[in-house]
Amino acid sequence: MSVRRRIYARPLLATAASVVILTGIAATAPAATPTASTAATLDDTYYQEALGKTGGALKSSLHTIISDQTKLSYSQVWDALKATDEDPADSSHVILLYTGRSQSKNDNGGAVGDWNREHVWAKSHGDFGTSTGPGTDIHHLRPTDVQVNSIRGNKDFDNGGSVVSGAPGNYTDSDSFEPRDAVKGDVARMILYMAVRYEGDDSFADLEPNDSVDNGSAPNIGRLSVLKQWSQEDPPDSFEQNRNEVIFEQFQHNRNPFIDHPEWVEAIW
Repeated sequence: MSVRRRIYARPLLATAASVVILTGIAATAPAATPTASTAATLDDTYYQEALGKTGGALKSSLHTIISDQTKLSYSQVWDALKATDEDPADSSHVILLYTGRSQSKNDNGGAVGDWNREHVWAKSHGDFGTSTGPGTDIHHLRPTDVQVNSIRGNKDFDNGGSVVSGAPGNYTDSDSFEPRDAVKGDVARMILYMAVRYEGDDSFADLEPNDSVDNGSAPNIGRLSVLKQWSQEDPPDSFEQNRNEVIFEQFQHNRNPFIDHPEWVEAIW
């Protein structure tokens, strides 16, 4: 990395997201943020075959579970994101990932000031583009400011860099991007979901995190050690949990297991 700040030591921002009540394109009301009883039910049903496993056995089991999904087209992603990332305080807006800005759902496109579809696992890392599958998997697609999306580009994730213009709290340099504190864990869990879901057995590349940056077009994203740290220091909040529920109930019908069981990050990696 060209510029280094101190290793991640800034206090994480407090999260105040409430349970999201979504309206608009959803055909039915979304499920509420999971309760303890919901989590227990998931363990008795959805995650039953994964319980008690660690390492490669856990990863393999989770891969089988979450690979059972409904796939969206890239055009369908627009409407899906309007539901998954709806602003809890304003049902006509979405919350943008990196800036945290609340913006009208209708301001989506490619113009300056619009929001567009950010591939958190950069689509060039494995060369899957916008093909149905990893290119349209809304577990890692998020609404972001067009210019900030461009600045992030296909960079790996790591600590360090200079402040991103128009997005205070985010940092970047020549080969990496550091998101704002409130979504560091979200980013980590999205990356690790992709590594479990796409294992090279469905005509797409085997996606794997590593501890490098500047991975280019290789099917890798780093820095794994930093992503693990982010996941620990920014645990799932109600916005992220509700997003997982909406994806499961209304769209893909699969889950990000690291939102439901953050401890599985360490159990696998």
